[in-house]
Amino acid sequence: MVNNSEKLIDPFGRAVNYLRISVTDRCDFRCVYCMSENMTFLPKKDLLSLEELEVVCKTFMSMGVSKIRLTGGEPLVRKGIMQLINNLGNEVGKGLEELTITTNGSQLSKMANQLYDAGVRRLNISLDTLDEVKFAKITRWGRLNQVLDGLNKAKQVGLKIKINAVALKGVNDDELSDMILWCGREGFDMTIIEVMPMGDIGSERRLDQYLPLSLVRANLSRKFNLIDIPERTSGPARYVKVSETGGKLGFITPLSHNFCESCNRVRMTCTGELFMCLGQDDNADLRTVLREEGEEGLKEAVYRAIERKPKGHDFIIDRNSGNKSVARHMNVTGG
Repeated sequence: MVNNSEKLIDPFGRAVNYLRISVTDRCDFRCVYCMSENMTFLPKKDLLSLEELEVVCKTFMSMGVSKIRLTGGEPLVRKGIMQLINNLGNEVGKGLEELTITTNGSQLSKMANQLYDAGVRRLNISLDTLDEVKFAKITRWGRLNQVLDGLNKAKQVGLKIKINAVALKGVNDDELSDMILWCGREGFDMTIIEVMPMGDIGSERRLDQYLPLSLVRANLSRKFNLIDIPERTSGPARYVKVSETGGKLGFITPLSHNFCESCNRVRMTCTGELFMCLGQDDNADLRTVLREEGEEGLKEAVYRAIERKPKGHDFIIDRNSGNKSVARHMNVTGG
């Protein structure tokens, strides 16, 4: 019999209070570490409707989840997405502490005001370079000016911004210090992330992309005074204060130093697959349960899934493991 306690507690005593949901696998970029250039996206019938996504979110909230992040793909390209954002935003301050969004920034010029009005106060922006040529190469389809315009708009309306940059060996490792200075001037926090071995990315080789953040931090320490701070957010980053800018810098290290011991989160795909760990393939099919058994069946399925949450992930990058540790792309699971 499933133990229907109020809180979602995994087998290792960790309380799960943070849900990340990919609302679409589609994206208007094709970043080289995330997906191949010629992607095949899911048919609409396979996706949870916006109404179903809302039911899932509110069910998790009734079970103790207090923070929700909407991701993708690019979440803001999903048709009608503001319906979901507005309805969840109405819950902020009631059962929901925070509703946040991870985005590539391409839609912010036209949507920043709507997001703020809906109750969103923080955005994570995926941005790996400030060099226009490099940006086009990394994203394949993106335009840097469009993203920067969106960032300026988001800043103007009062949205707090954190820049997420994936460290790519031989690509942007020489400008991370410049990005830190830029973030300091703009009032943005920044997090640097190790590349994650998820999905087939075509001809690119992840081993060639991989740059351990222990090396990145050592290099940055030659230019900045980095002071460890105890602050932890809902995510896996470990933070330092950059004395020269006064800004906060995070490091997410799934490979060189995993962050599993304090994991408080689960992720659901746009098709209703609940992954208890980003780096494992085990998942629970919530879509079928929701459509066949309704909300009560959904609760029971979530409890059973949390009982299977593993202690940690199995990410590895080496010459024997190839390009991926798990088959699904990051755009399917959500960041």
